[in-house]
Amino acid sequence: MNQPALPSRTRVAIIGAGPTGLALAITLAQAGVDFLLVDRQAEGANTSRAAVVHARTLEVLDELGASADLLRRGIKLTRFSVRDGARARALMTIPFDGLPTPHPYTLMIPQNETEDVLLTRLRALGADTSRPYEAASVVQDDSGVTVTMTSGETVRADYAVGADGMHSMVREAAGIGFTGSAYAESFVLADVDMRWAPGPREVSLNFHSAGLIVVAPLPGDRYRIVATVDDAPHTADLAFLQRMLDERVPGQATAHEVHWSSRFRIHHRVADSYRAGRLFLAGDAAHVHSPAGGQGMNTGIQDGYALGRALASGTLDAYEATRRPVAEQVVALADRMTRLATTHHPAARGVRNIALRVLGHTPFRTKLATELAELNYR
Repeated sequence: MNQPALPSRTRVAIIGAGPTGLALAITLAQAGVDFLLVDRQAEGANTSRAAVVHARTLEVLDELGASADLLRRGIKLTRFSVRDGARARALMTIPFDGLPTPHPYTLMIPQNETEDVLLTRLRALGADTSRPYEAASVVQDDSGVTVTMTSGETVRADYAVGADGMHSMVREAAGIGFTGSAYAESFVLADVDMRWAPGPREVSLNFHSAGLIVVAPLPGDRYRIVATVDDAPHTADLAFLQRMLDERVPGQATAHEVHWSSRFRIHHRVADSYRAGRLFLAGDAAHVHSPAGGQGMNTGIQDGYALGRALASGTLDAYEATRRPVAEQVVALADRMTRLATTHHPAARGVRNIALRVLGHTPFRTKLATELAELNYR
């Protein structure tokens, strides 16, 4: 594969062309700021992974001119249900359709589709990614940053941004700590064809003593399954998934075909700082957490947008001041949801279920919907 030649100089070097890096690049392109966006993967090499786009992110994508195509491709859902999986009983239904936003819903769409929409928008603005290039080192000095690729090329930039994920090379180069810890459980993700009794009109979080299981509809009449497992297999096959469904949501699901699956272990961590001199962090390089609530990619896209505006306007200190507190709140919310869903103590599970049924008849539902939609972070 022929690699595009890299410029010798740019204003902003962005390492990582996932949703965060793409959102940052689009923001800079709209503002007329020169940048270089590199990624070690070939185009189209990404997978389904994150599948939820929340209301606040859609508002940001309105500003970036990327929401219309995304909305055409995705599925709009107006409720999130918390269920007792063993009894097939709803404990709380969280409605999104009354939220004060142009997008009173959550949008279900695989991450590779979201990235395709963002890349198409970036190209419409006359810019593009440079692939496959892997940054080997990032070194800053008083006048700029030197980014060296594993293939030997060097690029000089005024600033560099690590949008390069949880194991960020840029974060390590900046000497920024990543405070937090890991969960004991591993997670299984799978996109499947299946019969699902609650149907394709809601995201469903199901509690069970064996572990949580989330089921959410995807375009193409598929469903996304996310579940905690003590030791997940590298690839979840049909038999494994059906056994898990029969155990945790008995009688409610029959899986027919697995289109994609993955496993991962999750952490809850926030970078000690979002900036070290001329180096910045965004997305998973700055914060990682449980997939409960579908917050990760959304927070990253909003990071990219906020950082792009800060770089374009010269208000660099505003970026960390506004976005790091958001990450702390998002990580805390995801952690609470995960620990609530994965408690193994029978008495605690009983109290939890009663409390959720009571709270489901109070304004708490709207507060939680607003927090999940990230509308508190405008």
